[in-house]
Amino acid sequence: MTLPLFRDDAYLTTTDAVVTAINEAGGIILDQTVFYPTGGGQPGDNGWLTTADGTEIALVTTVKGDTAGEIVHVPAEGSMLPDIGSPVEIEIDWKTRHRYMRMHSCLHLLSAVLPYPVTGGQVSDGKGRLDFDLPEATLDKQEITDELNRLIAQGHALSSDWIGEEELDAKPELVKTMSVQPPRGNGRIRLIKVGDIDLQPCGGTHVRNTSEIGPVRVRKIEKKGRQNRRVSLIFDDETTG
Repeated sequence: MTLPLFRDDAYLTTTDAVVTAINEAGGIILDQTVFYPTGGGQPGDNGWLTTADGTEIALVTTVKGDTAGEIVHVPAEGSMLPDIGSPVEIEIDWKTRHRYMRMHSCLHLLSAVLPYPVTGGQVSDGKGRLDFDLPEATLDKQEITDELNRLIAQGHALSSDWIGEEELDAKPELVKTMSVQPPRGNGRIRLIKVGDIDLQPCGGTHVRNTSEIGPVRVRKIEKKGRQNRRVSLIFDDETTG
């Protein structure tokens, strides 16, 4: 099992660790990590691993392992692999991770602005989207943009807490996603709270305050099926490509 340091502090960018295993695909497993593994619509982190002799190994992504709680760091093709049991230092690509955090937090705001069941979502670098179970409805890009930026500028604090699985079962309204359910099996599930605006299960990384998100805008609204509407966001300093 890999200790997920990012869960308690998403602002950690580096840590010392020990290599506990190398899987059949050459993935590196550590005793602890600041790297978030792909999941919940958020991409896995990339960055670097440095061995005790100063050798630097590029890590191109991070994924969940075959064993529960295992996190696998995927090295660039052809990389030298560290020895099992050796100490290493790892560092995430903070610029990219922080952009993931900003957009992921913004999508939580979007789910509050549009209080409809969520059928899917995706965070990417500078962009993000949510799909809503929404039949015939007219969504206004500018109205949604204005409301998101109003909430962002108000500076609402984000915090995390835990809820028992049975307690969550008694409060099904907390789960907004229809297709993806929170991971179970540990007896408790992590909640992300955005001020008094939003509260929902989430294992991803988030900013501390909505003001950190920065200005955003609705890039487009698409009809994806009879009852599906996709709302795509972009940071307001990005191109529309």
